[in-house]
Amino acid sequence: MRRNKPSEAVRPTVLINRDGGAAAADDKIAAKVKAALSRAGVAAEIELIAGAQAEARARAIAERGDVLLIVAGGDGTVSAAAGAVADTATRLAILPLGTLNHFARDLGIPTELDEAAALIAAGPERRVDIAEMNGRTFVNNSAIGAYPLMVMDRDLQRKRLGRSKRLAMAVASVRTLVRFRHQRLTLTVNDLAERVDTPLLFVGNNDYRLEMPGSGRREKLDGGRLCVLVMRSKSRAGFLAATLRALVGRARPEDMERLDGVERLRVGSGRSSLTVSLDGEVERIEPPLDYRIRTAALRVIAPD
Repeated sequence: MRRNKPSEAVRPTVLINRDGGAAAADDKIAAKVKAALSRAGVAAEIELIAGAQAEARARAIAERGDVLLIVAGGDGTVSAAAGAVADTATRLAILPLGTLNHFARDLGIPTELDEAAALIAAGPERRVDIAEMNGRTFVNNSAIGAYPLMVMDRDLQRKRLGRSKRLAMAVASVRTLVRFRHQRLTLTVNDLAERVDTPLLFVGNNDYRLEMPGSGRREKLDGGRLCVLVMRSKSRAGFLAATLRALVGRARPEDMERLDGVERLRVGSGRSSLTVSLDGEVERIEPPLDYRIRTAALRVIAPD
């Protein structure tokens, strides 16, 4: 892999999502990020932005020709920036300041601030895949069905009632089970169509492990394939059992059927809209949903 150290002549920009993760809990986060980068030998310009501004700011930075953009935030912020700089000369570096940081974890990026800054200073570059749904980028996964409904309920509770993420998710899970139902979808995998009835369709950027050890992780991000998993159980009890096994890292292969060799996926439905999650953000979107993998589209600073 090439090693390109950040230019000393042009200071890279650091975009910090002020609304999420560590930034929302620490009003000194900008100073801490700047200090960590300085200790690593990287002089940078810090911008505190709202999460909704990440994509536009990242695109503007790529369009002016910056060789490096540093994003300090969680998966949602990273996903927005990745879509903006993909297939450009701008490399993306990540300081994991979110709650889960799945993309950074699977890239092997340290969660400790000084270690992540040192990695950026060293500058090892990899090319990795990103995925899209109807032109919108995601770096981790998208889901249709029960899971997005849980996330939507959880976020509404946190906003309206101030509940913790853990409590809100527990309540949302119970409510979703009470309202449990499966959906009839038409899946066109590459060029082959089939109809499925499922409570949950999962689409990942590259292959996700279901078995222990490493359940829920990806071994590589340059495989050039979508990970498409279909829950076949249509009963409330079967869905609950499979969900609990997944939460404790004990998922079984029969819980979710894996569709192999997927580069493109179209999801059709008789419904006027589907509840869809993209890297944890939930929306209602009019079908069909067109997923594709963009191979080696992102230049990212990550361990070789």
